[in-house]
Amino acid sequence: MTNPMLTATEAMPSAAAWEMEVRRPGPALGGIVSDLAGYRELAPEPVRRRELPEPHIVLIFNLGSPLHLAQPNGTSEMIVPAGAGFIAGLHETYTLTETTGQQEGLEVRLSPTGAYRLFGVPMHELANGTHLLSVVAPPWRQDLVDRLLDAPDWGARFRLAEHHLANRLRGPAPDAEVAWAWRQLRQTHGQLPISALVTELGWSHARLVRRFREQIGVTPKQCARLLRFQQVVKAPSFAPGADWCALAHAGGFYDQSHLIREVRAFAGDTPEGLARRRMAESAGYAAGASDPV
Repeated sequence: MTNPMLTATEAMPSAAAWEMEVRRPGPALGGIVSDLAGYRELAPEPVRRRELPEPHIVLIFNLGSPLHLAQPNGTSEMIVPAGAGFIAGLHETYTLTETTGQQEGLEVRLSPTGAYRLFGVPMHELANGTHLLSVVAPPWRQDLVDRLLDAPDWGARFRLAEHHLANRLRGPAPDAEVAWAWRQLRQTHGQLPISALVTELGWSHARLVRRFREQIGVTPKQCARLLRFQQVVKAPSFAPGADWCALAHAGGFYDQSHLIREVRAFAGDTPEGLARRRMAESAGYAAGASDPV
């Protein structure tokens, strides 16, 4: 039985077109990869986005035109050429991207503990940064990219990526306690008090923080903040004119002011402003004219 594939294609009268195919991995990558996504975009002019931080590790193989990435403070700029790949650890703020208007690639969304097994490095070394795969994983990166470029369709590309990744899970297994604590935070959308994790595990707070930084990338508190932020922006009611007080309460924030501060930290805008940045013709959120990409 084949894995289920979900397809979303959107084309606009402006001649911009966006398509994406998403596939859930097979059992060999259970708990390692949440899904794989193949995407193509064709727009008549350059496209600039704010890529919001996600609660997973992003692994992207660039199969199209060069991709320009930068942090909002103008530092850590990077050009990812065609045929290259990069990995982004857990982030505490957004990343700016710019394309020529044409892009194509394969994105693999890894759990933090899955990335720890795949790359075998302390995850805090990847956190809040974007890293070329030629640096992080030089032995196997180019072989997979070359095969992806030659594959005839997304189905073949997904199979190649799954097989390649499943054969490279050679890093250390995460602590069962860390994996359990991460699941608790995910299941409660970051609303479980960290003190409850400490009590249940019988660990000191310092030990939990140290193991989380090593195997997840950031502290439990930072994970909880990211998960609460993501719960709000992915809520069906997250749209211009939303009841922000109600969303703040549902998302585990103290009040609307708390929500505003957190959205500014993670997305560089107010909730209302971010909702208005959502790109109707494609995926993501538009970057502003003053964003330094």
